Amino acid sequence: MTSASTPRDLRAELETLTTEAFRPEFAEIDRLPTLDIARIMNGEDGSVPAAVARRLPEIAAAVDAAAERMARGGRLVYAGAGTAGRLGVLDASECPPTFNTDPGQVVGLIAGGPQAVVTSVEGAEDSAELARADLDALTLTPLDTVVGVSASGRTPYAVGAVEHARRLGALTIGLSCNADSALAAAAEHGIEVVVGPELLTGSTRLKAGTAQKLVLNMLSTITMIRLGKTYGNLMVDVRASNEKLRARSRRIVSLATGADDEAVERALTEADGEVKTAILVLLADVDGPTATELLSAARGHLRVALREAGA
Repeated sequence: MTSASTPRDLRAELETLTTEAFRPEFAEIDRLPTLDIARIMNGEDGSVPAAVARRLPEIAAAVDAAAERMARGGRLVYAGAGTAGRLGVLDASECPPTFNTDPGQVVGLIAGGPQAVVTSVEGAEDSAELARADLDALTLTPLDTVVGVSASGRTPYAVGAVEHARRLGALTIGLSCNADSALAAAAEHGIEVVVGPELLTGSTRLKAGTAQKLVLNMLSTITMIRLGKTYGNLMVDVRASNEKLRARSRRIVSLATGADDEAVERALTEADGEVKTAILVLLADVDGPTATELLSAARGHLRVALREAGA
């Protein structure tokens, strides 16, 4: 709630939001058998992919715009409060091990700071000023992309982040789950995935949270595909930081090249463990340093490096 709002104003505003609507057909859900409740929830969740599908053109346009900037050194920054903020932090935290991104390349900001990931920070979501301060700490540039995430589409932290980022010349995306939201209106790319009222009135960690997770998956994953972080559907930029990922690295090189285990091990050793480099070593029949140079010239795009190597 902003300083200009009263509790009555906020209540009236919430009553207009689809995500806050009361569903009388579920008024006695607590009296149903557990299996029946589970079936109802499962049925509700099944409607989410269709709602996302209706917004695919907007999602694709946002991805293309973000990828173009990131290819020139920009960052992807998520900003949200509560569940929306946690989903942004989750998506950002998964990019380094999955795509070998620098920790500062995809950033998740949550109202109230890191402690808000696990505990509620009272009043943080109501502060557009806090969003501005969090973004200023990142020293935004016009190459950066800021994604405001809010189920209601009216959360001051998310809206404030997008408005501030836009004033600074960054690309802005607004992801909400209500139509005609302030967040989408503030952003250059508005994505409104309207999933309808929740099973539990106003509990937007349910369908709205699922929808946001699906869209954030698309934003980061497809952007990384566009940046050359994959080869086909293989995660060739995976960071092998544990035994499972080292095993995955070997498997990816094998799938990409058809080479036997011994050749894969030799290539990975030649490539200092870098999957993409090892694939190029095998497919282009070059040594590790040459493969590294080819990939650097191709700005990390393996297909381009292979073409330049005549493979």
